[in-house]
Amino acid sequence: MASQTQQQSFLDKVLERSSLQTANDAERATNIVFRILRDMMLNKTSDRIEEDLKANASESEQEVLDLWKDPNVMVAFFSRISPAQNLHIKPGTFMLRLQQEGALPAGVAPEEVTEAVFSATKEILPAERNQEIASILPGEIRQIWEQA
Repeated sequence: MASQTQQQSFLDKVLERSSLQTANDAERATNIVFRILRDMMLNKTSDRIEEDLKANASESEQEVLDLWKDPNVMVAFFSRISPAQNLHIKPGTFMLRLQQEGALPAGVAPEEVTEAVFSATKEILPAERNQEIASILPGEIRQIWEQA
């Protein structure tokens, strides 16, 4: 019998672990956290993560596959072909982007949302991929990843 955590959807986990109130808020925030993460890695790393998500996500977590892909077709296209990959995004910039692009509700800290998304993601990915992601994250963002 699957545990309660495995039966929850990915977005339900993000909602439960943050103070976001709606699935729409959780989806928007998750999309932005994932977009920023992809900006910080090479395409081949992003592709490996996508493969691992496909292989390891439970039936109830399948939405994470769509969330990993950028919903903005133009952003997704230009991110793939851009020579500027593996961007060095500072923790403050990461949080500012999440706050602004994710349109977080007043009183919801971007660090809290980031930890919720990271926690739900780490449950799906194998340890090797979790370590690979940690290795590309700077300072405070890496600490949030490791605590999640």
